[in-house]
Amino acid sequence: MKAAILSVGTEILFGQIVNTNTVFLSRELNTLGIDVMYHYTAGDNSGRLSDMLKMAFRDCDLVITTGGLGPTEDDLTKETVCEVMGDTLEMHQESLDTLYAISKRRGYTLTENNFKQAMMPTKAVVFDNDAGTAPGFALSSDGKTAICMPGPPREMKRMWERRVKPYLLSLSDSVIYYRILRTFGIGESELETVLLPLIDAQTDPTLATYAKEGECSLRIASKRRTLEEAKVAVNAMAEKVAEIAGEYIYSFDDEDLHQVVGKKLIERNITISACESCTGGLLSERLVSVPGISKVFDRGLVTYTERAKMDELSVKRETLDAFTAESRETALEMVRGLKAKTGSRLCISVTGVAGPDAIGDKPAGLIYIAVSFDGREEVRVLNTGKTDREANRNVAVLHMFDLINKTIG
Repeated sequence: MKAAILSVGTEILFGQIVNTNTVFLSRELNTLGIDVMYHYTAGDNSGRLSDMLKMAFRDCDLVITTGGLGPTEDDLTKETVCEVMGDTLEMHQESLDTLYAISKRRGYTLTENNFKQAMMPTKAVVFDNDAGTAPGFALSSDGKTAICMPGPPREMKRMWERRVKPYLLSLSDSVIYYRILRTFGIGESELETVLLPLIDAQTDPTLATYAKEGECSLRIASKRRTLEEAKVAVNAMAEKVAEIAGEYIYSFDDEDLHQVVGKKLIERNITISACESCTGGLLSERLVSVPGISKVFDRGLVTYTERAKMDELSVKRETLDAFTAESRETALEMVRGLKAKTGSRLCISVTGVAGPDAIGDKPAGLIYIAVSFDGREEVRVLNTGKTDREANRNVAVLHMFDLINKTIG
């Protein structure tokens, strides 16, 4: 099935809101095996909306719209979809009853334009909205289907999960199952290259790589008669991928690297402390997002200045003068000082040049990470080649978690 997503609302065109609905729906449709061919955005104008619907239906079997289902005069999605698909609107009693119940519960009187939201196409499958007041619907004609949902993301996502997704699944005689493998330390092009024997021979399951800042994901999907058959096929392919690229895979279940590391630390009862300079506490922030991490995370120090490094971590003045704060030697003294201060089984430090400017002869993106664990020490040196401050901080933290992951095994 081929689909188009049509976002309705002049506020989107004006840039007054960020259109997150399209990203969400594209991912969701992809997991159902529905190919998204186009993204469209139309303002609150019936003529242009009609033109876009007709254009989308020329190439697609399914058009999903978000927005334009409200009570005001510029909410025109229902009327336009009905016109394009040869249907008319009539009062939908269940939706009307729901409107009355909502108004009574919230203590307000319905105005005339509120009743517009209870008008539905005569041939539609209506989707109730338990997060708002505007129902959605599915309308089919001549082998084409339009599914219309409200624009507010909270309402749209709730309706998708509880009503629209089950509706689409009920139309299919097959089941799709997928897993997302997460990798670090290998780029998308390199990952695709090493997996070419599997990719070239793929029919079902299928493999697709997705690049993300500093890492790469691999989606393995299968469409089979039953869920069990699809799972067996996907899991078998995941094992083949692991044989080829297992050294780079840190999750077989679409988890973030900090989640994987945090769970390992908790499960193995490995205490951890961190001292951060150029990342400014970003590792600690991500680590504390893991539930239960308080069992093992002792402290995170942001030792940004030379004075802080000396006062908190006993870094020597001579070391800073001889090698600078952005050096292997300083990173090692930082982690040793942290170890002496906290006694944590694993300690990690980071220092470097976040950017955008160089510091002396040290370019932006030059970063040193030191780890101490059970008497072993290691220093990882990065040179990202980037001047983007936030990108360098993010990449540094990913490498810190990767180093922890590989260190504890």
